[in-house]
Amino acid sequence: MPRSPKTDWPRVAEALAVRIPRNALHPAVLKWADIEVRETASRSWAVALSGGADSLALLLLLRAHWPERRGQLLALHFDHRLRGRASTGDARFCEDLCAALGVRFVDGTWKESRKDASEAEARAARFAFFQKALSRHRIRALWLGQQQDDIAETMLMRLARGSGSAGLAAPRPVQLMPAGRIHLRPLLTLKKREIVAALREAGGVWREDASNEAEDYFRNRIRHEGLPEWVAAARDRDALAGAALSRELLDEDDTALEAWVDALAPLSVDGLLLDTKVLHGKPRAVIRRALHRWLALQNDTGDLSRQGFEGLLGAVEEGRFTRFSLGRGGFAVIRKGVLAFEPYSRTDSKRRLHK
Repeated sequence: MPRSPKTDWPRVAEALAVRIPRNALHPAVLKWADIEVRETASRSWAVALSGGADSLALLLLLRAHWPERRGQLLALHFDHRLRGRASTGDARFCEDLCAALGVRFVDGTWKESRKDASEAEARAARFAFFQKALSRHRIRALWLGQQQDDIAETMLMRLARGSGSAGLAAPRPVQLMPAGRIHLRPLLTLKKREIVAALREAGGVWREDASNEAEDYFRNRIRHEGLPEWVAAARDRDALAGAALSRELLDEDDTALEAWVDALAPLSVDGLLLDTKVLHGKPRAVIRRALHRWLALQNDTGDLSRQGFEGLLGAVEEGRFTRFSLGRGGFAVIRKGVLAFEPYSRTDSKRRLHK
């Protein structure tokens, strides 16, 4: 694979911008970026850069379409240390690319990596690096290179585990994160093949991750087996565009549910109490969302199974008295229509020890 100094990357960026103009990017991201540029002249943007086609195209398009931000771009590269020399080559490629573009470059490595690491563990390590880098450099916005194929893959994976609208609405073009940060995905309007074709025509080269071909991870099996069959079965329908449209509609539904719960305001100011009376008679989806919020704000509730959650949901829906075990931490207790978390008492602990 050619190394980046042999490529005129500023020229490639301009050529790619002709093939993928600004109006081809997701409108929600464009709206955010326009406001950001207008209101903040010097705030930096971070870009997740793996060296693959998607993240490479994203970095080049940011440089070309927002020239006023060229001096404020920071590329973040994370080495999972799972592919030996190939991983080292990815990092070198990304560093050379950024030097040619005049983009600041920060890399990190996964010190706890191991060959049998799960997809979730690798992803968590990568995003932990991103968040640490964002904090260190005081950056709010992280740009990510997911595209329409990723939407379909994520949707099929989450359907397999029974996700609701919140899960099926991912990945979102503009995603608010904790600590006031934001994740931006402008390529969700484009298919992988469109990005690759545009890069080739523009004269770009990129790195290929051989681990993406392995069948160890669920996403890879969906990508190489399930998704092609699904797209082929759709025949004259554009299945990827259909999945992207469904994602948009699910995102709207999810936002509506959140707004409904906000309007009902069933949680106390500190989040410790849930008033089931204001939820009485409301759609089950609204009550489910309110209960999820309450659980997320409690400490030491343990891992509640799907079956356990559904049982607690039924009690909240009816507003009846209940004392529901939440594992080692304590109980979910409904008294007089109010749900609260009750830690285990000494008596409860003794009973558990003698069981």
